[in-house]
Amino acid sequence: MYESKRAYKYGTGRRKSSVARVRVYENGTGSIIINGRDIDDYFGLETLKLIVNQPLVTTNRVGKVDVVVTVAGGGVSGQAGAIRHGISRALLGLNPEYRAGLKAAGFLTRDPRMKERKKYGLKAARRAPQFSKR
Repeated sequence: MYESKRAYKYGTGRRKSSVARVRVYENGTGSIIINGRDIDDYFGLETLKLIVNQPLVTTNRVGKVDVVVTVAGGGVSGQAGAIRHGISRALLGLNPEYRAGLKAAGFLTRDPRMKERKKYGLKAARRAPQFSKR
């Protein structure tokens, strides 16, 4: 994949139950590799690709850095959010001046929303069995 001799910055991103380990290589060609596959192969929807690219667009680093991601858990939307979070954290390692723009866009904040657990006596987290008066 990528040679270990190249310098990179690391960032961990999380969203729902997805965890993304992101490496950002400076002076790259702009490629984004996710789990050994190109971003176009990994994500079918354009909106998910846009979510992943948002931190790079905000910091004007599109086409200037290479991104290698290992992501596990959750679905495609959660994984895209985790990758965005990880790229944002890794970009801070490249240049701390990016903090203002990334923070204003909300990319550095870990989204705490998780799936609510199912409770006993209910059919789902909050869905109760149908009430019968008689």
